[in-house]
Amino acid sequence: MTDRLGQPGEFPYTRGIYPDMYRSRLWTMRQYAGFGTAEESNQRYRYLISQGTTGLSVAFDLPTQMGMDSDHPLAAGEVGRVGVAISSLADMERLFEGIPLAEVSTSMTINSTAAILLAFYVLVARRQGAEMRKLAGTIQNDILKEYIARGTYIYPPRPAMRIITGLFAWAGREMPAWNTISISGYHIREAGSTAVQEVAFTFANAIAYIEAALAAGLEIDAFAPRLSFFFNAHNHFLEEIAKFRAARRLYATLMRDRFGARNPRSCMLRFHVQTAGSTLTARQPDVNLVRTALQALAAVLGGAQSLHTNARDEALGLPTEESARLALRTQQIIACESGVVNTADPVGGSEYVEKLTAEIEQGARDYLARIDAMGGTLRAIETGFIQSEIQNAAYAWQKDVESGKRIVVGVNRFQMREDSSVPPFRLDPEFEKRQVERLRQVRATRNPGAVTQSLTRLERAARSSDNLMPLILDAAAAYATVGEISDTLRSVFGEYREAG
Repeated sequence: MTDRLGQPGEFPYTRGIYPDMYRSRLWTMRQYAGFGTAEESNQRYRYLISQGTTGLSVAFDLPTQMGMDSDHPLAAGEVGRVGVAISSLADMERLFEGIPLAEVSTSMTINSTAAILLAFYVLVARRQGAEMRKLAGTIQNDILKEYIARGTYIYPPRPAMRIITGLFAWAGREMPAWNTISISGYHIREAGSTAVQEVAFTFANAIAYIEAALAAGLEIDAFAPRLSFFFNAHNHFLEEIAKFRAARRLYATLMRDRFGARNPRSCMLRFHVQTAGSTLTARQPDVNLVRTALQALAAVLGGAQSLHTNARDEALGLPTEESARLALRTQQIIACESGVVNTADPVGGSEYVEKLTAEIEQGARDYLARIDAMGGTLRAIETGFIQSEIQNAAYAWQKDVESGKRIVVGVNRFQMREDSSVPPFRLDPEFEKRQVERLRQVRATRNPGAVTQSLTRLERAARSSDNLMPLILDAAAAYATVGEISDTLRSVFGEYREAG
């Protein structure tokens, strides 16, 4: 069985993309964090670094994700709630104050406004004296899954794809070590998909991005090595391990056979994993520690390159410092005490794992063939096919929970009259006022002429076929805000409205 599987580090990489896997280098331990103002999030990042996290992962609030400034009327009550509020370069400067960006790897979970937030990050790094070609990190930049599963889109799909492919081209020249996209199956799974659907729809989106980049004149091996992915680690332990193995094998063959990639790195599926937030329960929250540990172990046995472990209290609110530390300790125990890192592929050759791997791969291939027959991913999104498949899977899962066919410990079985209490995280009620006041100060002290000129040039470029990234950088450097830059592009591209 082992001979037929091949070895870790060999095409099609079923057993891992590196020969030694974690024996030579552990996965990056990221803890997704961000809340309130930039100063508050900066303090949490410094704490996590002091506790052993090896990469930063930034969560942005909904206004920032939707291209709104913190003082926008629709932002009221949402500023800093599910992530940090970033309205201008000044906020990004405060967010990373005292953190040398040349020495850390940073992941930013941002999509519709990804180009803007990357511009802010680049400007902060430059001012710190960092060498741009060596900056390490990832921008999520995956807009298609927003139409499918999440909803934080701004522009229609086709102009949004233009911004993304432009970022590919610009970063390929200026930031060759940076991952220009993290194509996300995580949110597809959180919306209720099956494991097979998570793999299939993630790769359907990847195919669309690759085809758009090729159509824009980029060579496959010029950008494919910097594509990265983001998957969910759910509850079915062995199925999740098999899912990661199937995804690696399917991706390698897709890149070689469909797109003609010749650089081995173009065929290597590199991915981050986050444990499944949708499986966490508000009842008996301490039990979430067990769920997270099993999910994290599945990610490691599946060969992830980086990992975030959810905190026990995230079904109740933002994680406390103590809960975030426990979540990080979960990864550290797996790395240092479990022994699973001592061999490259501990589960390779298991008949059941290999059977599941083959079934997931074939199921994903079948979906991709159906999407191709429809005319591709954009068409499948526009007709609602992908959304409908996920909704049907979510409905079936919920029916199984309600009927008792699927057991959720503490919810429909093994309940307690009184759940264990976890002290909730409390946001400072005054932080939103402080954030809005600082934004007003930025507007009052910047050069208004430079802002107007930079936004005018950006609008003109948006009406042409020019790459927008250099113009976005110029506007960001003039302290134009997220909302102002987004509104400039809205005036040209319009806003997306879901059919029906």
